[in-house]
Amino acid sequence: MTTQETIKKTGGFIKNSATIKIFSIGLLIMILLIPTSMISSMMRERESRRDSVVQEINQKWGNSQIVTGPFFTIPYKSFYKDEKDKIKFNMHYLHILPENLNISGKLYPQIRYRSIYEAVLYNAKIQVNGNFTIPVLSQSNIDVENVLWEKAIFSIGITDMRGIQDNIKIVFNQDNYKANPGLKTTDIASSGVHCYIPLLETKDTNSFSFQLNLNGSEVIQFVPLGETTSLKLKSNWPSPSFNGAYLPTNREVSDKGFSADWNVLHLNRNFPQLWIGNQYKVSDTSFGLKLLITADIYQKSIRISKYAIMFIVFTFSAFFLSEIINKKRVHPIQYILIGLAVILFYVLLLSISEHLNFDIAYILSAFAITTTITAYSKGIIKNNHFTLTVCGILIILYAYLYIVLQLEDFALIMGSIGLFVVLTTIMYITRKIDWYSLDKD
Repeated sequence: MTTQETIKKTGGFIKNSATIKIFSIGLLIMILLIPTSMISSMMRERESRRDSVVQEINQKWGNSQIVTGPFFTIPYKSFYKDEKDKIKFNMHYLHILPENLNISGKLYPQIRYRSIYEAVLYNAKIQVNGNFTIPVLSQSNIDVENVLWEKAIFSIGITDMRGIQDNIKIVFNQDNYKANPGLKTTDIASSGVHCYIPLLETKDTNSFSFQLNLNGSEVIQFVPLGETTSLKLKSNWPSPSFNGAYLPTNREVSDKGFSADWNVLHLNRNFPQLWIGNQYKVSDTSFGLKLLITADIYQKSIRISKYAIMFIVFTFSAFFLSEIINKKRVHPIQYILIGLAVILFYVLLLSISEHLNFDIAYILSAFAITTTITAYSKGIIKNNHFTLTVCGILIILYAYLYIVLQLEDFALIMGSIGLFVVLTTIMYITRKIDWYSLDKD
């Protein structure tokens, strides 16, 4: 056998070998992972851009709000002798929490747009009332005579002061007080308002009430400082996400809005009703809700992009089986073009969904890619039966992916069942193929 005949025979074996073809298809799939990862990175970049724009809108309106309080901060002195036997004192702060804390409010949400991005904001009208009980300090290490009751500070913690829309007027024991910005200490909250309200040690119960007109974005939470804390919220927003340390004891959610009630006892948290300084961090016990935008196109697009490799494998498998059954060869470049068309679906979906409804964008993108690959398969295979088969496979794949996308809680089991069905189908179709005979010249 001459060298030329050997080369020709070897080239024919490489061209017709099913084993080599499978390995080459696997290599092409690995190569197509590069643009797939680039598209996933682009989706995250667009999501990050959206988040930065939303954050900019929120900063001008008011960020997420956490309301802490009210609580009393009372200064007291502790005396000591220095090295020269002179009497000096240090100033400390005693924090007293309310006995009963009742909060009720209504949220008025709205959506603001900047370019193609949207942010959910709210205005909260909140009514707060309750009472304080003067604690007995005789069993503590505090000398009652050194407590400055006349300089007691009534404080309310508010995370973003830019969200305050009206002056805060506090009614305490039927007397009116006006709140001022800032807190005396940051032991309990980092920012907020305060006013000086003298306390009488002899008066056991002290009632209070005030209203908050507060702007915020997405999240609103409260810290349960009361020995018993009751919170009632309602709004016309249809998709709340209740979060934080405690879930509502009662809630109703519908297309017209929601209402929710919380009840928290002091036994449910890990700090007492009074302490000195910054011994406890109360922010970990905050609870409330987040106003969700359910149609988050970036999260949906990222979820869908995880199925890109599965689409490429299934599409390549269909063309490979066509090679085996119809005895018509598909060039690796043609495989690459088909794979790029499959990947282009995710770019089309993201770009169109930024301007149209996500479902419409999905249908348009799937239709465009299905039509393109179907027409291309008709041109290279020239077999009507195979063309219809490819079209049907793509329609089933895109329809199945859409169903999986809607069933968030059952996505894993639906995906595993789908893979099982596809693998079983391929095994059934190829059960009578003699793979060794395909490698013969």
